[in-house]
Amino acid sequence: MPNPMLNEKKLEEARAGWAAPEPPSPGGQVWPPPVEPGTRISDGPVSPWKGGMTVRGTITATAVLFVLLLGTATAGWVSTTTTEDQFEFPGLALVGVAVGFACVIGLWFRPQLAKILGPIYALAQGFFVGAISKAFEAVYPGIVVQAVGATLGVFAVMLVLYRTNVIKVTDKFRRTVIFATLGVMVLYLVSFVISLFGGSVPVINDASLIGVLFSFFVAGLAALNLALDFDFIERGSREGLAKDYEWYAAFGLLVTLVWLYLEILRLLGKLRQ
Repeated sequence: MPNPMLNEKKLEEARAGWAAPEPPSPGGQVWPPPVEPGTRISDGPVSPWKGGMTVRGTITATAVLFVLLLGTATAGWVSTTTTEDQFEFPGLALVGVAVGFACVIGLWFRPQLAKILGPIYALAQGFFVGAISKAFEAVYPGIVVQAVGATLGVFAVMLVLYRTNVIKVTDKFRRTVIFATLGVMVLYLVSFVISLFGGSVPVINDASLIGVLFSFFVAGLAALNLALDFDFIERGSREGLAKDYEWYAAFGLLVTLVWLYLEILRLLGKLRQ
C-alpha cells in the first residue's frame, strides 16, 4: 500500500499543534503586572515534561510494530494451506487488509492515535503478509527469502544514500514522489473495483514486459518513499515534535516497508514466469 502518511502537510500540522502560546497583548496594562513587596511569586502548577520526538524513540516504536507484524505473519503463514503449486487463502487475511486500511484512514485524521492504531495495523496486516507470502512460496519456491533479502537490501541502500546526501529530499522531490504515489493508489483502487466484477488491469498482474517494467517502477517508488520517511523522522526529531509522533512516524515507516516487500514479491513472481 502506498504511503502518503509522512508528508509536509502532516509535519506542518504537528508543528501547529505544539506551537508555543503567544504572550498576552498588553492592551494598555503593565505587563507583567506589578507585584507588591514581600509577595511570594508562584509560576502555578508545573506540568511534567515528557520530552519530544527522538530518532531513538522512533526506532524503538518501529521495532515494536515490526515484532508484532512478524508474530501475526507467522500465524498467517501457518494458516495458509498449500499442496504443491496450489494454495488455500484464508478469509481472515482479507479481514486483516480491511482492518489495516481502516487504521491508515483513522491515522490520517488522528495522528495522535498512532500508539493504539499502529499496533492494530501491524497485527492485522501481518496476518495478510504471512498468508500471501505462503501463497507465493507455494507457486515459486524460495521467493520469500529473495523478497525479504531484497527488501532489507533496498532499505539499507536508501538509508545510506539519504544519510550521505546522495538523495536530498527537496520540496520538488517530495511533491513528485507524493503525487506519483497517489497516482499508483488510484490505479490500485480502480483495479480493485474492476476485480469485483471479474475483470483485471493487465499492467498490474501480467508478466509481460510492460507489466515487469511497471512493477520495477512501483518498487522504485516505494523505495523513494523511504527517503520521505527518513526525512520526516529526522526533521520531526530536530524540531521537537510531540512524543506521540514517534509512533506515527514508526507506523508510516512500517507501511512503506510492507508496501515495498509486497511489490518486490510481485516483481519476483513476474520474473519467475
